[in-house]
Amino acid sequence: MSREGFNMGVDLPGGLPYQPWLAALVQERIANQAKDDPHIRCLPDLFLRAYGLPHYLKFVQTPGLLVMLNEFNGVYRQIFTDGRPLPKDPNPSWQGYSSAAWSGDTLVVDTVGFRDGLWIDWDGSVITEAATVRERIRRPDFGHLEIELTVDDTKAYTKPWTVTLRQQFASDTELVDEICAENEKSSQHLR
Repeated sequence: MSREGFNMGVDLPGGLPYQPWLAALVQERIANQAKDDPHIRCLPDLFLRAYGLPHYLKFVQTPGLLVMLNEFNGVYRQIFTDGRPLPKDPNPSWQGYSSAAWSGDTLVVDTVGFRDGLWIDWDGSVITEAATVRERIRRPDFGHLEIELTVDDTKAYTKPWTVTLRQQFASDTELVDEICAENEKSSQHLR
């Protein structure tokens, strides 16, 4: 698991620029070992958080559409590459609404339309429905993927912030069914 999986702002000087309400909430979640963590409760993970978890992600590209599959609970994300604009008033969703275009060897993805309060790391940092996210995804070499994330969410953060995640590419690997609630017995101990 990447360091960003635990704390998305680990490499930012001073950490993530939380609004005061979110700073207090994150401290409370850290102190309580994040017992309200949606991942532990088998809810879908936002793609930002999925990048930091130990589950495989698979990208399937077709003309006009890139689909991101997450082996954890079979979650999917659609990234439209057909030039469509982002929706003006989207219905809030777990993965938001994404539109992308190529800039040289980098796929630039813009996403809006999130559900409020989606966790982005184990510390309990969140984004709100006001967030816009830009990803700049490229492969610097065969075995690696580099994802530069910029989050602009004035409800949760005092300013936009950017982090770069480095992912390992796993060739010849297939996704495995990993359904969180199947034979799950841990949640009864978290109360």
